[in-house]
Amino acid sequence: MCGIVGYIGSRNPKSVLIEGLKKLEYRGYDSAGMALANQEEIQVIKSVGPVLNLEKKIETIPLLNSHLGIAHTRWATHGEVSEKNAHPHKVEKICLVHNGIIENAEELREQLKKEGISFQSTTDTEVIAALIHYYNEGNVEEAIEKAISRLKGSYALAIMIEGMENLYAVRKDSPLILGIGEKEYFVASDIVAIIQYTNQYILLEDDEIAKVTLHSMEVKKDGIIVEKKILTTDLLKEENNKNGYEHFMLKEMMEEPIVLERTLKPFLEDISILPNLKKYEEIHIVACGSAMYAGMIGKSLLEEKAHIRVVCEYASEYRYKTIQYDRKTLVILISQSGETADTIAAMRKAKENQIDTLAIVNVKTSTIAREADQSLFIEAGSEVAVATTKAYILQVAILALLAYDSAPCNEKEKAEILSEIKTLPTLLKEVLARREEYHRIAKEIYKKEHLFFIGRKIDYAISLEGSLKLKEISYMHSEAYPAGELKHGTISLIEKDTPVIAIVTEEDILEKTISNIEEVKSRGAKVIVVGTQKQCNYDYSITVPKINFFFQPILVVPVLQLLAYEVAKMRGCDIDKPKNLAKSVTVE
Repeated sequence: MCGIVGYIGSRNPKSVLIEGLKKLEYRGYDSAGMALANQEEIQVIKSVGPVLNLEKKIETIPLLNSHLGIAHTRWATHGEVSEKNAHPHKVEKICLVHNGIIENAEELREQLKKEGISFQSTTDTEVIAALIHYYNEGNVEEAIEKAISRLKGSYALAIMIEGMENLYAVRKDSPLILGIGEKEYFVASDIVAIIQYTNQYILLEDDEIAKVTLHSMEVKKDGIIVEKKILTTDLLKEENNKNGYEHFMLKEMMEEPIVLERTLKPFLEDISILPNLKKYEEIHIVACGSAMYAGMIGKSLLEEKAHIRVVCEYASEYRYKTIQYDRKTLVILISQSGETADTIAAMRKAKENQIDTLAIVNVKTSTIAREADQSLFIEAGSEVAVATTKAYILQVAILALLAYDSAPCNEKEKAEILSEIKTLPTLLKEVLARREEYHRIAKEIYKKEHLFFIGRKIDYAISLEGSLKLKEISYMHSEAYPAGELKHGTISLIEKDTPVIAIVTEEDILEKTISNIEEVKSRGAKVIVVGTQKQCNYDYSITVPKINFFFQPILVVPVLQLLAYEVAKMRGCDIDKPKNLAKSVTVE
């Protein structure tokens, strides 16, 4: 949530900052701003709305001659969306941008007001700037140390001091990196912001303070210099281009067969590299959003095929619940970014209780990847669209592999399934190639304001993700229900031409699901069936290739992703950057 870019070097900082913000806009885009600095002054420019608005505003005003600057794109937490609440915030000589949430901001604000400090915004961020100003008696690093010791919550900060040509950076529970170029340095909340300039960077750890000048970089913790390892990313500049596609989301869906093959490859070559789940009596799958719905598919597969008891929990609930760890338990954390705040807290809770943790993540250097006992990596590459597509598919693939490896199948059955798995990328490509079919169906439903997804068992878990994807990008109200539950109240909302998308892959209970479909059909619903068999009795039937039970969801969910995409496009929505949403949720 929110994006930070900082720069010091010989380039024009305005260009670096604007381009960096554009790359980070998926993390939040209620407002944006930048600050430029030289030896004498700091110039702050802000605007409400997308980065484009800031870019246009900058073109109309004279800019400070500078080689140093910080910038930010905001996803509002404290305070309304307004120019005064946009970052950067400046209190006297202290100017900074901030990702995260300061939980004791109001308490600190009241204390600082009593010291004669006034505030221009209602943000928690301005409180940090005021606190550093309060402690600044000439030693900036000491002032930052004292200030952060008072903060409760999470933060990633890029800081400039009026009259000084230094850039400072510090973090706690919110990601921040320092990019290293040729006689230039960068600060960013995500490597994608600076990948066009450098692929080398260092990771800041909690409460380390970096001081960057035109000629040097130094990292300290508790006043002691910390030696940092320079890392190299394999992310390509091209991954942040649309490559001719209309939207990043469409490009990322079309990349699913490629990244699926890349993710599966090492496990198909040596399945023994998967962790042994059979030694656990209970598994807790903990995640947020789409990752949670991937986890629910994993729960269904592990319980039904591997016969392991599985609890699936939202991380935001799990972290605060009283959990009885009374069995040999494994906690599986799922997060694309590896920086999801609630999931990090849930992981740390498990570790405090000496419970084994396994992460399924995309970013190898992320907090979750580094702190979990074991990690399994998906190879999604960069995912720019806010609504996840390819990362979700890969999370499901890893969970399916774990279930397959844990299931009590004989060697012949395992070999047959393994052979089928190898066909998955090709079958997925076929599913994605049928856009015209999905477009025709979307045309029939895009004007509706309410829609239902139904399914049983694993099909219900699939329905949840299909419903979320539609809500996220089209703003159509959508609900997913277990098919057998509709009659217990919700069927009262079904009226003539209400779209109902029914997922039907659970063949052992096919007749039960068909009965539920008939219930909504008899009340006038417009029924779209997605399954492995063609259903001719309904308005539309989308048939996907049949594959073994473990991997069937991977061929169904992309249909729902593309349906959501086509509906959103017809409704004129901002598909890559849906309103009110941010890609990486690094606050509670």
